[in-house]
Amino acid sequence: MSVATLSDVLAPAVEGGYAVPGLVCLGWEDMRAYAMAAEAERAPVILQAGPSCRAHTPLPVLGAMMRNLAESVAVPVVIHLDHGYTFEECQQALEAGFTSLMYDGSRQPLAQNIAETARVAALAHGAGISCEGEIGFVGYADGEGSAGTDPDEAARFATESGVDAMAISVGNVHLQRDHEGGLDEARIRAIEALTATPLVIHGGSGVPVAQRLHLAQTSRIAKVNIGTELRMAFGAALRAAIAADPDRFDRVAILKETHAPVMEAARAVIRGLGASGKA
Repeated sequence: MSVATLSDVLAPAVEGGYAVPGLVCLGWEDMRAYAMAAEAERAPVILQAGPSCRAHTPLPVLGAMMRNLAESVAVPVVIHLDHGYTFEECQQALEAGFTSLMYDGSRQPLAQNIAETARVAALAHGAGISCEGEIGFVGYADGEGSAGTDPDEAARFATESGVDAMAISVGNVHLQRDHEGGLDEARIRAIEALTATPLVIHGGSGVPVAQRLHLAQTSRIAKVNIGTELRMAFGAALRAAIAADPDRFDRVAILKETHAPVMEAARAVIRGLGASGKA
């Protein structure tokens, strides 16, 4: 198995007591390292194209690159649009070969979020792929604050939107550079008591590693997005490669030296979610 949908990998994760990493991609070098890490760990993986990635590279190019990588390995690889903000963008991702669409209407009032997400879910399901939605805004470190997910609203959102996975706001924030944050486990338990939909944590880089594994093993959290800590690993490897020889100028030679460190960082993330050997 290579190219997979979100539903293909999340249902076994909930049943098996692990979580699948949603690894945030910015270009060929990191997405290749992530696919190779998943192959080495015999684990499913979700390659994610977020807004900053899409601003740099067009969706059709990203879809082709991710599909090429997915077809080159023997583990399930989901090609996922992260934080799609319009129906048209989600439709473009579908046409570009993505197998999972995340529509983010979390800034909208509940009824509007449900209606807009349901439209994307119908689009995805009509094409045989998956849809993720978000209820309760997940904020940003040094930026917009979070609005915690209300369990009753989450239950309504899951039922009426028809999503295959639901991102929730339970103390997590995007772009956090350390692991000193922590998730509100009481809120998580209250949400999962009211819905059977697999749950997603955005901003997983800020969650203590031990808590990631604990919740992967004991809750309905089946997908954890990791971006910042992997970007930090890439940045450190790139700086080291350039500093080793200030006269170097060949970008291919320099970027090759990021592969091993980023791959190892991704393997650590996979192991830390209990996903190794689950492909």
